[in-house]
Amino acid sequence: MTLETPSLDQLQRRTRWRAAVAALVMLAGFALLLWRLHHLQVAQHERFAALAEANRLALVPIPPQRGEIFDRNGKPLARNEGVYVLEVTPALTPDLDATLNSLAELVAIDADDIRSFRRKVREQRGLGSVPLKWRLTDAEAARIAANGFRLPGVQVAVRSMRHYPYGEVMAHIVGYLGRISERDLQRIEAQDALGRYRGLEVIGKEGVEASHESELVGWPGWEQLEVNAAGRAVRRLTSVPAQPGRDAILTIDVDFQAFVHELLRDKQAAFVALDPRDGAVLAMVSTPAYDPNAFVTGLSNEVWTRLLEDPARPLLHRALRGTYPPGSTFKPFMALLGLEAKARRVTQRFNHQGSFQIGQQVLHDRKSACQSGVDLIRALTYSCNVYFYQLGVDLGIDAIATFMTHFGFGSPTGIDLPNEAAGVLPSREWKRSFFKRRRDQQWFTGETVSVAIGQGYSSYTPLQMANALMILVNGGLGPIPHVVDHFRDRRSGAIIPVPRPPARFVPLDPVNVEAVLTGMREAVRVGTAARAFAGAPYRAGGKTGTAQVVSTQRVHRDADAADEQDHAWFIAFAPAEEPRIVAALIVEHGGYGGAVAAPLMRIIFDRFFGVEPKPEWESAR
Repeated sequence: MTLETPSLDQLQRRTRWRAAVAALVMLAGFALLLWRLHHLQVAQHERFAALAEANRLALVPIPPQRGEIFDRNGKPLARNEGVYVLEVTPALTPDLDATLNSLAELVAIDADDIRSFRRKVREQRGLGSVPLKWRLTDAEAARIAANGFRLPGVQVAVRSMRHYPYGEVMAHIVGYLGRISERDLQRIEAQDALGRYRGLEVIGKEGVEASHESELVGWPGWEQLEVNAAGRAVRRLTSVPAQPGRDAILTIDVDFQAFVHELLRDKQAAFVALDPRDGAVLAMVSTPAYDPNAFVTGLSNEVWTRLLEDPARPLLHRALRGTYPPGSTFKPFMALLGLEAKARRVTQRFNHQGSFQIGQQVLHDRKSACQSGVDLIRALTYSCNVYFYQLGVDLGIDAIATFMTHFGFGSPTGIDLPNEAAGVLPSREWKRSFFKRRRDQQWFTGETVSVAIGQGYSSYTPLQMANALMILVNGGLGPIPHVVDHFRDRRSGAIIPVPRPPARFVPLDPVNVEAVLTGMREAVRVGTAARAFAGAPYRAGGKTGTAQVVSTQRVHRDADAADEQDHAWFIAFAPAEEPRIVAALIVEHGGYGGAVAAPLMRIIFDRFFGVEPKPEWESAR
């Protein structure tokens, strides 16, 4: 078989065909290239010009200065301080471990700093700079700057840092700042407020810092920068300054607050003082407390765990969230209900001989003043349990629960602080909703007897007790308690008032109110608090209380037989004629209210009214 050799003509035709195909392919390629060039440079000119301009320009947020917090006399409670911060950008650091070791030779970096740094690096996945150590000294900042050439990705920045000058004294009221969490971001997004947090890393977590976040945070500004191909700023083109947050001026007198805090420092206790004329909080103390400055840069796991597991519960704001049986401090309100419901008259006397029988159980009150001839004034003066046992049975739990809601028992007061506890005002309805088993839902007369003397299921906060007393001394008028008096514009100094809800009003017979207040004044003059207030240069009224926290089988112990587990209560007002202060004080596991809480209240009131303290009161500290 032989192969036929193509002719010269055939070879020429093939060559011309291949050349034509190649030309067509080249022509199509050039046409596609020309179309693409036209598309990019003509049809899409505006789009790509904008993208190029965006690559040349950078819009950088300017975080606002947070509003500061002051007491009523202008003393700073939360301030912004410029501090040196050692920052590391992991993405620019070739060997992070080696860099950290080098930095440890230049500045004091402890294990907590390293752990916190690595946690933050993980959280933000190595993008951007991460603070390693706050509050560098001038010498430390200089050493870092001098060695910067061998520490890529390391810089010293000046940042604004929150500082709380009074630490533990104001911790539970002022609160603290913390890093913005995922939950915070979700809440901010729901409020359509993401724009306000551009460039910010922290947010109010507790206290006034949290409840008035929207006033304190301010509005961020921005600056437009021209950047080079490496992303470094070449020059500033334009800027809009940030708008600082507003300063908050509180109703608190921090000197008075600090005095009470020091008085209660070694106790698990809470104190609330209100101005009955407008509901302003004069002091609100919870001990023990914590240092809010430790939260600003982030707590280590060890410190956080230690705070959570501390049996003294320093994180608990006892005045706002601690709930306790009110004990005999509940009796003035029971007495008022008895008069308002016409179940009692002021001069009506009873000869119970200090005993009360319910079923097969006989309850005793062995105080001599409570044996016979007990009227309403004497019952309050000497805290006669039997009088109130019978009153509770005569009134019934439904009437008690309905009346006490008017004084704020069982519901938040509405104070401008977050997460206020509601407490428990027992009632038939409450018991049905609280207990799941039907047999546990029935209300018994014995439970009414317990409620009548502030025991049983009753549980209220010190703030609720002070608030209820304020309504009582005002004859039914109850302004809403508040800790922020007003805001102040940081630039102009203009005063911005705080909108407040209208005061509550409970229609009460002034004659009945005066009878109850007389009983409370007598309790201070000759009754259960007489020893504590002997010789006071001002007239006061008050009511002692011993909240029994042992088993329910012992809730009817004698009122004057306090157990070491019991909480000591005292509520008071002064001056008796025109009160300028109403207050509630509880000492957990303090014992008898008249022996523990009342003397402490005397020291506090003396300080409030500028009375020179007596040496004999030092032992009450």
